[in-house]
Parts: sequence; C-alpha cells; structure tokens
Amino acid sequence: MAEDPPPPPESLLPYDAWTEDALRHVVASALLYAADEGLPGEHHYYLTFRTDHPGVVVPPRLRAQYPQEMTIVLQHQFWDLKVDREAGLFSVGLSFGGVPATLAVPFDAITAFADPHVRFGLRFQAKMPDLDAEASDAPAEAEAEPAPTETPDAKPDTMPQVVSLDAFRRRTTPKE
Repeated sequence: MAEDPPPPPESLLPYDAWTEDALRHVVASALLYAADEGLPGEHHYYLTFRTDHPGVVVPPRLRAQYPQEMTIVLQHQFWDLKVDREAGLFSVGLSFGGVPATLAVPFDAITAFADPHVRFGLRFQAKMPDLDAEASDAPAEAEAEPAPTETPDAKPDTMPQVVSLDAFRRRTTPKE
C-alpha cells in the first residue's frame, strides 16, 4: 500500500497575491486596449466589482441598488473609458435607465472580468483595506468621496447593457 506524499510546505512567499496582481494587470491591459483602440469584433467585457470598496465612485442611486457588488458590460454604448495604472483604477461613462453617469473603479475592487466572446474570464478576491488600521491612521474627519459626475450632454444615441449578476442568475429568459 503506497503512502500519499506529504503536502507541500506552506510558502513564506505570497505567490497567490503576486499571481492575482499580475492578472489584474491583464484586466488593466484589456481596458487600456479598449480605451485606445475600441473593442474589436464581437469582444465585450463584463466587469464585476465591489461597490462598497473605498475609492469606488458610483451614483448614490446605483450604490443603493447594488450595495455590495455590481456588474457592468462594456460593449457598444460606453464612453470616456480611461485607465490610470498609477492610481490603480479605471473610469467609464455609461447610461443607467437613460441617465448617463461616470463610474470610477479601483482595480482592487474588481472581483471578476470576462470577455464572453472568447470565453475568457478571471475571478479575484477584492482587496478590501484593513478598515481598523485605516481608522486609527485616518484623521478624525475623513474627506467625502468625490461625487460621481452625471453628464447629460455625453449621452450616447443607444443604451448600454448593464447586468447585475444576481439579476442574471435569477432569470430563465432575458427580458427586453
């Protein structure tokens, strides 16, 4: 009877965190490509992120509707996609229920990225900062997060597809 080999020793190096960081760079590169060149062919992106992550800027009505997690789809109707690798975030203009808004999302808030056209997808653990450590280091009155910009003149001719994963999972047939 053969014995199972012993489990590998626990690593003293954070390989999992390094791998996740590297894969977040893949997301940043995909968004940067779309910002510079547009989305080729039938490519489109699903981005799921934590709305409760510090630094996420979404309109209050969307934050109320999606208090923890939200999925956006970048396909035909989005504008002003910008990637700031130094700041570690992207921003994009989308329309929600006919009301245009600009969202800003730190890459650390992303929990999933997918390009369904080529069946490519990545899952992440949101990097939530240690709130206890931040509270002890932060000044007594923290600055309010900047208000999202809603720009009516930037409204595109057509509406984007915005899908919540929860809504997507509950439906058996799409509603139009």
